[in-house]
Amino acid sequence: MSEKKNNREEYVEKKSIRRQIFEYICITAASFVYAVGVALFIDPSNLAPGGLTGIAIIVSRLTGVETGTLIFILNIPIVLIGFWKFGWKFMVSTFYCVIATSVFTNLLAPYGAATNDILLSAIAGGALVAASIGFVFKCGATTGGTDIIVKLLRRRFPHLRTGALFMLTDAIIVTVSVFVFRDLNAGLYAAITVVVTSVVMDFVLYGRDEAKMIYIISDHSENITARLLEELNIGVTHIEGTGAYSGKEKKVIFCVMRKTLAPRAEQIVREEDADAFMIVSNATEIFGEGYKSYFSEKL
Repeated sequence: MSEKKNNREEYVEKKSIRRQIFEYICITAASFVYAVGVALFIDPSNLAPGGLTGIAIIVSRLTGVETGTLIFILNIPIVLIGFWKFGWKFMVSTFYCVIATSVFTNLLAPYGAATNDILLSAIAGGALVAASIGFVFKCGATTGGTDIIVKLLRRRFPHLRTGALFMLTDAIIVTVSVFVFRDLNAGLYAAITVVVTSVVMDFVLYGRDEAKMIYIISDHSENITARLLEELNIGVTHIEGTGAYSGKEKKVIFCVMRKTLAPRAEQIVREEDADAFMIVSNATEIFGEGYKSYFSEKL
């Protein structure tokens, strides 16, 4: 029995080590993508799209110090706060990500801008940075900087989405960059980068959650329910209801489904009961079986 237990513990330990190695490989790859977005698109286009990276770009123009080096230096006090608030296990991977991002940024900087079109730089740079941050978050780490600040804010305001919080913290830095660079156009393009970053990050973290939520009140609820279950393979819930005027008891059908299934569901209702009362609304975030896990999304 003891030997079996030891073998199981050894297996769990090996599995944990393999998982950690895989996570660090993912963090390394994401750090490289982040550096590509900064060094080849954002930085050479004189964009400061918020966050500590935006501050690093501004300071780099004022001092001549490499942006990657400044990203590392500016992150040191924030990482120390992170060690205090989140513990060493979480922050070790974050610190590794900060180092990797800084090194990759400095290595890629000599290659210059990937495009001379500032609008393309704003969009591509924002998308690359957002995608990398999202994947790093999913690995249980952050890229440092305002990521840690946002994570602290998420503890205080869990109902706010990550991308929205980044947009709020970045807005101040974008405004400052307008005055530092004395270029309103650069600030406006940086704002585009912030918007792109917010949208792409929410997509990476949460996916396309949009769905349809439907309430159906009908005298043929059994037939409608049977067809919804059989033809659409979706979950259906019956809610007991009573008509206030007629006093007649009815079963209210409640269901949530992907947007692509909604037209077919509406057709089923029309075919079974043309006089059915139906309410269709958008559901922007859904947790549970068939959708996303509530606990895994609280980043």
